[in-house]
Amino acid sequence: MRVIIKKDYDDVTDWAATYIAYKINRARPTPEKPFVLGLPMGDTPKGMYKKLVELNHKGKLSFANVVIFCMNEFVGLGTKDSQSCHSYMNEHLLKHVDGKSSNVYILDGKTKNYEKECDNFELAIRQKGGIDLFVGGVGADGHIAFNEPFSSLSSHTRIKTLTTETMRIKAKLFDNDITKVPHTVLTVGIGTIMSAKEVLFLATGSSKADATKAAIEGSVNHRWAVSALQMHRHGIYLCDEEATSKLEGNTISYLKDIERNAY
Repeated sequence: MRVIIKKDYDDVTDWAATYIAYKINRARPTPEKPFVLGLPMGDTPKGMYKKLVELNHKGKLSFANVVIFCMNEFVGLGTKDSQSCHSYMNEHLLKHVDGKSSNVYILDGKTKNYEKECDNFELAIRQKGGIDLFVGGVGADGHIAFNEPFSSLSSHTRIKTLTTETMRIKAKLFDNDITKVPHTVLTVGIGTIMSAKEVLFLATGSSKADATKAAIEGSVNHRWAVSALQMHRHGIYLCDEEATSKLEGNTISYLKDIERNAY
């Protein structure tokens, strides 16, 4: 697992966007062989999406041959609900770039058959040849997508019950009324994410310090879903200095030294 420590949120999201653009451009995707990208919603990636839009508008990046799989959706929300993944992705990325709607896969929160919807999502990923790069934001409790603590590290796309704490955090999307937050979501699993060819996790701010410590210095365990990244052949943990505040000083020095000498 590669760990990259940047100064602050802006540096983290700028590096992430630049790296995504580099991977897409290097792949030289075509309609027959697109680049397959897994993307998250939430507060952390907003800066990354802003930078990706800028790169697209400058002609330095095209989404024309990029297939996008989004991590999750609230059960009960439709494409036009302002709190949905559909609305989030449209607002922050899709409506601003040259991607094709037919290349975007988002779970249907209105489905009447959750198991079939999730199975079809996994099937679509396989049919596209797998995810080339899966990007995820790290939750304060170490969750990735909506894989809460004690989720199976081999889990795949499924319906998942949210914890009260996660619902409290998401209440800001629902007029700060926790009673309006759906209790369940459809989400990719940790196994889904880890099956990608490359994985990039983003963690910023002091609230992510415990999760960062668990991800980097802790053991692989289902209490901290983020710790699964330690087992990935091409995993990157990208964080800012605030998120490293609970790491041992020697750990930080070691990680920064490695990056300083990286080829």
